[in-house]
Amino acid sequence: MKPIITASEYASESAGPRPPVLLDVRWQLGGPHGRPDYEAGHLPGAVFVDLEAELSGPAGDGGRHPLPDPAEFGAVMRRAGVSSDSSVVVYDGGLGWAAARAWWLLRWTGHRDVRVLDGGLAAWTGELSKEIPSPAEGDFVPVPGALPLLDADGAAALARSGLLFDARAGERYRGDVEPLDRVGGHIPGAVSAPTVENVGADGRFLPAEWLASRFFGLGATEEVGEVGVYCGSGVSGAHQVLALEIAGFADAALYAGSWSHWTRDESRPVATGPDPQ
Repeated sequence: MKPIITASEYASESAGPRPPVLLDVRWQLGGPHGRPDYEAGHLPGAVFVDLEAELSGPAGDGGRHPLPDPAEFGAVMRRAGVSSDSSVVVYDGGLGWAAARAWWLLRWTGHRDVRVLDGGLAAWTGELSKEIPSPAEGDFVPVPGALPLLDADGAAALARSGLLFDARAGERYRGDVEPLDRVGGHIPGAVSAPTVENVGADGRFLPAEWLASRFFGLGATEEVGEVGVYCGSGVSGAHQVLALEIAGFADAALYAGSWSHWTRDESRPVATGPDPQ
């Protein structure tokens, strides 16, 4: 099953006998809370899920968006109507990062049938609703570990032994600027691969063959072995994992704490400039 779904495909499935559970996870880095936008109009039947409060644990030593407690995440998903046999579709405002975070968390905790609405809300041409749904309680119970997860030591090792992508903007990778974390730069050995280059101007993923060519050109060959990803705080990195899956590179590992976790320990090395080392 493809990890993304078009708006027209979703419209068809939502009209069928078993419509997917639909999650609205609108969120903007450094921007306003997404709940008011949801209440102003959302895809019919969508349940709002808060990235900051429900798809992340409290910010702190684990980084700016550490993973949520699996039991608490499971309770959120059940309240949204997610069951183990549900088909789940997730969307956000169009950037795709927040939707990918929800997709990754569900996949990591064992849910197999989850897709991201390609292009998000902007791709939807149907009517919007202000009705707040009250879905029946689901039965999904998270079992973490279905996707590979890196810690700081694992990310450092993979940058030397395999391929570790840095999904942030190039200027943050180089250390030219750092608007959010203690210091700029990158994990030594990591390769710059900005997430924003995986999508077109409309926010939709570029074709699978184009993405495959991109990642191959960045070093994702059969010989390299394991591929991992990190970003600023684990959100856009999930989008990169999704792009890699579309391109045919299944089960890329995510360093969920990412740069916001790496830089909390001043003893960890930091590389700057365009060269990975």
